[in-house]
Amino acid sequence: MGRKVTLATCSLNQWALDFEGNLTRILKSIEIAKQRGAKYRLGPELEICGYGCADHFYESDTLLHCFQVLKSLLESPLTQDIICDVGMPVMHHNVRYNCRVIFLNKKILLIRPKMLLANYGNNREFRWFSPWSRPRHVEEYFLPRMIQDVTGQTTVAFGDGVLSTKDTCIGSEICAELWNPRSPHVDMGLDGIEIFTNSSASYHELRKADHRVNLVKSATTKSGGIYLFANQKGCDGDRLYYDGCAMIAINGDIVARGAQFSLKDVEVVTATLDLEDVRSYRGERCHPHMEYEHKPYQRIKTDFSLSDCDDRYLPTHQPVEWIFHTPEEEISLGPACWLWDYLRRSGQAGFLLPLSGGVDSSSTACIVYSMCVQICRAVKDGNSQVLEDVQRVVSDSSYRPEDPRELCGRLFTTCYMASENSSEDTRNRAKDLAAQIGSNHLNINIDMAVKGMLGIFSMVTGKWPQFRANGGSARENLALQNVQARIRMILAYLFAQLYLWAQGKPGGLLVLGSANVDESLTGYFTKYDCSSADINPIGGVSKMDLKCFLQYCVKRFHLAALISILDAPPTAELEPLTDGKIVQTDEADMGMTYSELSVIGRLRKISKCGPYSMFCKLIHSWKETFSPSQVATKVKHFFRMYSINRHKMTTVTPSYHAENYSPDDNRFDLRPFLYNTQWRWQFRLLTWENRMERFKVRQSN
Repeated sequence: MGRKVTLATCSLNQWALDFEGNLTRILKSIEIAKQRGAKYRLGPELEICGYGCADHFYESDTLLHCFQVLKSLLESPLTQDIICDVGMPVMHHNVRYNCRVIFLNKKILLIRPKMLLANYGNNREFRWFSPWSRPRHVEEYFLPRMIQDVTGQTTVAFGDGVLSTKDTCIGSEICAELWNPRSPHVDMGLDGIEIFTNSSASYHELRKADHRVNLVKSATTKSGGIYLFANQKGCDGDRLYYDGCAMIAINGDIVARGAQFSLKDVEVVTATLDLEDVRSYRGERCHPHMEYEHKPYQRIKTDFSLSDCDDRYLPTHQPVEWIFHTPEEEISLGPACWLWDYLRRSGQAGFLLPLSGGVDSSSTACIVYSMCVQICRAVKDGNSQVLEDVQRVVSDSSYRPEDPRELCGRLFTTCYMASENSSEDTRNRAKDLAAQIGSNHLNINIDMAVKGMLGIFSMVTGKWPQFRANGGSARENLALQNVQARIRMILAYLFAQLYLWAQGKPGGLLVLGSANVDESLTGYFTKYDCSSADINPIGGVSKMDLKCFLQYCVKRFHLAALISILDAPPTAELEPLTDGKIVQTDEADMGMTYSELSVIGRLRKISKCGPYSMFCKLIHSWKETFSPSQVATKVKHFFRMYSINRHKMTTVTPSYHAENYSPDDNRFDLRPFLYNTQWRWQFRLLTWENRMERFKVRQSN
């Protein structure tokens, strides 16, 4: 009858500028799609070159290599008898566009440029691309000679067109166009297009997946239709982790879905659907011929069918329930997958972490352990790529990981760096956790190095600084804390470079950081201390979420050592102990709790609040706890701390992006790092508001 179609979408772990690897993964996805009977294959955004090429998009080499890969795809036998939809940059009339290239049997059918660019959060597409600003307009594009030689075509259609097969009509969206209030699928649906495709590079943030799924469902609930969503997955060379979630929907229901977090480099999702279901849905719910007034889409016709004549016995996919991960599960899975991609692609032999026995470094350690759990599971499930990568990382071609603790011992070194200010409690907590996850654990004492550094200073100046507890000034106290923290960073890199060498093993270790997003907000860390590392898996996660994550790890991984870590007050342990007990705590040093910081951080970044706007919001949300004058004091204190320490963010360790209030200076949070820290005009308004509040109270009395 010719009414049922089998369609494929995919998630690919592409890597920026890895043209050979990207080509291999694209071809593999096409091969799988064909094996499952699909006649249309959709891939992620900019999959040929990788989404994260950044300023490499300016280079003509990037465009050249993309066309070379496209040529290989066109020539491959695997791409025959299936419509292939791939992503790459294309320059047209000297303007660079983010495009979909749709081809069939060595013929390019349509090049569709992106019309609505992503220019928020971590996205800077306007820096490299221009939007196609002519809706429903198609013009000629002159192909490079290398492509002409394969296709026999001189020009092809370029623009906002749709693809018309013998049995249906297909229209493209690209990533942010789904999120935009003027999504193209609205007009396409009213013009009779039945299948919508969306190729994305949508990165992971905590609690984001449901928004993405709801948008896809909504796109086909309004006017019916089939929607294919493809997405990048993995770390393509930056702070971002693309979390997959490829899916297929029809008439408001998800009927097929891929994993959100997975170590598979290639994941293909297919579904068989009945076009008549779309037509009957639209026939009852909407009347496009009455509502559509725009110029119709130009249909690029192709002599090809997605359906077969005899398909009456072909079963169709039914709706599935999407079970979303909890934030704790997301922290366990996303950063772990990101770490694995970084490790296997960096050429290093493992990780080294300064493990203090506190919440932050313990969270980083648990993420590494979760990575080992996922690796062992992937190998058990027959993932040959993961097995090959593990064997290369550990330099053992016969190795097969089965136990996460044993694998952790091969990949992960932890070290407790004690000083005279360290307590036995934290030493034991670090030791117990290391034993339970199986890391190779070291105990290092840094007192000799600290005294050596202070001895050099004393030799030059004749002065020996003292802690505040011993009568020293605030400047002396801070300098003595900082020298301990910075020596720990130096030792971490020394051991990372030479520890395996000392054991007669090849390779070096990547140093992991463990500063959370809230500490970065206030700058509550030493510049170039042990929070300075190669990468930081928790730099985009709040302290409150990390505590919940550790509670999850107690149950999920049976790590009982985390219980005492959660019960202990957060402390840097950089000041002298009193009777062997800790007197310094993080929240006392910062002048606010981590819970308060989390609220302030979201107001600063997500709600775009300066001091005055933040004060106006907090006097209502905190009215049961603080008076307006107390709120004003906290707001002033935060902005002073934030502005004094903002310079630290220019050198902060590259961190996994997980929170939409991250203060990452290098990409996500573009703000000055030299402020007038007195905020005279802004703070004056807060003072005036307090006076008015006190006046109102007196009047009411």
